[in-house]
Amino acid sequence: MCNYNISIVVATYNAARTLSKCLDSIIPQLTEEVELVVVDGGSNDATNEIVRSYGTKVSIHISEPDKGIYDAWNKGVKLARGQWIAFIGADDVLLPNALACYLNVIHKTLDIESYDYICAYNEHVDGKGNFLKNIGGAPEWSTYRKRMNAAHVASLHNKKNLFEMVGGYDLSFKICADYELLLRKKDKLKFIFIPEHIARMQIGGMSFSTSAIKETYLIRQKHHSVGAWENKWLFIRDWFGFKFFCLRQMFKGNMSIKETYCYLIK
Repeated sequence: MCNYNISIVVATYNAARTLSKCLDSIIPQLTEEVELVVVDGGSNDATNEIVRSYGTKVSIHISEPDKGIYDAWNKGVKLARGQWIAFIGADDVLLPNALACYLNVIHKTLDIESYDYICAYNEHVDGKGNFLKNIGGAPEWSTYRKRMNAAHVASLHNKKNLFEMVGGYDLSFKICADYELLLRKKDKLKFIFIPEHIARMQIGGMSFSTSAIKETYLIRQKHHSVGAWENKWLFIRDWFGFKFFCLRQMFKGNMSIKETYCYLIK
């Protein structure tokens, strides 16, 4: 049985339009220490044909109905043979040298097995690929108890310290279960933040929505990470901040009026 340091899990469902670009950003960086796992939700487009075209570069590939991305990720965790697990969306891109950067940290950090989480910066781009902003930061408890400030895409999760200790993703949360998982560790989350750009993700999706703000509110409430009144205040602040961000992007020409309207109402 191979001993991998990192397992990259890509969840797909009818992702033929973007998948090749995603996989092409990962596969050149694969080494004998890294495996690629693709968990498909039973696509009826060319997704699985694209995956199979990469041959043995994809270490594990399954396709079966699931209950959404977090269900697919839970399956990926069970299949993964690496000590560290990274989740990358089928429409995300891993930046050059990202895996080399991670492996360098893993090899050079003393007592690396005691850490729960390794993260870095993500680049946020619009639908045309234009850079919008960097996202991500160190999940210090003083900040993390209030919001998901770590960039989740392509961050590394210690399989033993997280999934085997606190369990898998809670499927009752459809958008922010990644935040809920890490919040279970509260101020005991042991992390490493790398000031490097690891992945690029396109703005949009349900994580970029009022629904995500509502779910974050419920997660803070579940874990009592802030007081009740502070939680309400954070919800109001984030709701208005999200709306103003959308309007600014529209006036800058990064989003169309139609796109802005869709984001404002969802």
